[in-house]
Parts: sequence; structure tokens; C-alpha cells
Amino acid sequence: MSERYDPYGEPAPAAGEWPQDQGTVRHEPDDWRERTTPGMTAIPPLQAAPTSAHPAVGGGYPGRGYAGQPYAGPAYPGDPYTGGAGAVTTPDYTGRPIASRRPDGLAGLLLVLAGLAAGVSLILRWVTGSDVTGQDLVRSAWHQLRAAPSELVHSGLWQPAAAVAGGAILFVLGLLMFVPARGHRFLGVLALLVSLGAGAGVLVAISGVHWHLGRFQIGLWFAVAVAVLGFLGALKAMMTGPRSAARF
Repeated sequence: MSERYDPYGEPAPAAGEWPQDQGTVRHEPDDWRERTTPGMTAIPPLQAAPTSAHPAVGGGYPGRGYAGQPYAGPAYPGDPYTGGAGAVTTPDYTGRPIASRRPDGLAGLLLVLAGLAAGVSLILRWVTGSDVTGQDLVRSAWHQLRAAPSELVHSGLWQPAAAVAGGAILFVLGLLMFVPARGHRFLGVLALLVSLGAGAGVLVAISGVHWHLGRFQIGLWFAVAVAVLGFLGALKAMMTGPRSAARF
């Protein structure tokens, strides 16, 4: 064959017109891109894209180039490789300590025991030589309060009523101590006031018989336990502050 078929319509060079370097590749003109089948879009000519100044990073992630090739696309905000806006990011965690929520088990246990001691004192006798129980004393105080409230203090019935009622309130406060919170100091202050009221009733009752402890039965000592346990539980709640922990 003297001529070589050229699909783009160019005649083959004559003998002796071939390039001297047979190993080189002959580049076709760019007008072949416009010679397409009817109905098809011509391939646009290649354009040299500007390259970024940073070295290429493999992997093909946004803002980075493929292995061995520099990234030529636009920089998105927050890309440290292309120098986009917001390259320095803020971490999602903070090292500042925060107050963690937790229950106060020891204070709650002491207050609950104070409430249970008040309940036990209702079924026990308080005075030696008498079958009157704590429940009878509380019932008499309730009737006296409804009939003549001013006579309640002079009759001395407010003393057992203060101890038993204080124990019931301490029981409720003790249950609230088991609820997780940043601190239980407010509940501790309330428990302290209630326990002081219960203790005042017990002390007034003992001082009324000139401190002759033999005049009382075990029911009174359970009332003493109400004041002591409530006082200790209140101090524990007031002295325990919020526990700090780092957030990650």
C-alpha cells in the first residue's frame, strides 16, 4: 500500500516526509473534537487548570489531590491544605470542669433511718408506768390542736408531736436525697431545721422532769434517734458540694 487510510481525512505523508524519530507520537490537531456524530456534543478542548501551592496528598478527598497529582479545584471553607477560611477548627469537647449530677446516698440513708425511728416510736411506750404509746400522744395532740390550739404548748403534747412529725418530714427529704442533682445543700438546710425542731421537743420533754431519764421508756429514745440521725444527715448533705468532672 502506498497510502495509509486516515480516518480524519488527512492524506498520508509521502515517502521521506515521516519524522526522523519514529518513536514519537504524532499529535493530531484539535479540530477533530468538533467532528462528531450528529446529535452528540463535541468534547471541549483541554485547558490547563491552576494548581495549588501545597503538595499533593493521595486519597482523593475534598480539598486534596490524588496520589502524585496536585489539587486544582477550589478551596472549601475549613480546608487546612488549601488555606480556606476557617482552617482552624474548634473541638467538639471542652476541658473545663462541669458539675455532675449524683445522689447523696449517705445523707439519704441517715434521713430515712430518722423517719423510720419516728415510725417505731409510735408503737412504743414513752413514759414509765403508763401504757400510753407514741401514737396515743400524737392523737391527743391532734385533738388538742383542733379544740384549743393555744393550749397545745401548755399541755406539753407538742413535744412528742414535734418529734414524730419531724421524723415524717425527714423521711421524705431522705428519699429526695437519692435523686441525682448537682447538690443537695438546700435539702440539707431544710433537714437541719426539722431535726432541730424534733430535738427541741425531746429536750423540753426531758427538762420538764428535771432530767430524770428513768421516767421515760424506749419510745422517747427512738425520738432522740430521730433528732440525732436527722442532724447528721443534714450536715452530710450540706457539706457535700457538687463534684466536678471534665467533659469529653
